[in-house]
Amino acid sequence: MGDKKKPTLRLNIWIEDDGELLFGSGRAQLLLKIREYGSLKKAAEAMGISYRAAWGKLKKTEEVLGEPLVEKYGGNRAGYSLSPLGERLMAAYAQWFDEVERFAVDRAEELLPWHLRMFEEPEK
Repeated sequence: MGDKKKPTLRLNIWIEDDGELLFGSGRAQLLLKIREYGSLKKAAEAMGISYRAAWGKLKKTEEVLGEPLVEKYGGNRAGYSLSPLGERLMAAYAQWFDEVERFAVDRAEELLPWHLRMFEEPEK
């Protein structure tokens, strides 16, 4: 392929429960943004989704897990932090995704005619 940039392998993997999305990259990203901003509203805005949609996604996953992913701190106008389960789930999903992606790139190199690279988020 010479000096040409390698094509990028992109994956979208998620976990479903009875055909409904339970957890995937979007929810992992939402947890990361909540941790970063300390606010569900700011996390939702950063992701370009409504507060209501973000809240619904969290509640659906929490309902199935039976434990909260986020915890409110302070008074009514306070923010959110990740619960211990939220921290573990976010980290575990990121590790699992990375391992699956690395395997997919390696396996594609064996089976397909391209030399591929993993996807990288652009620097902000």
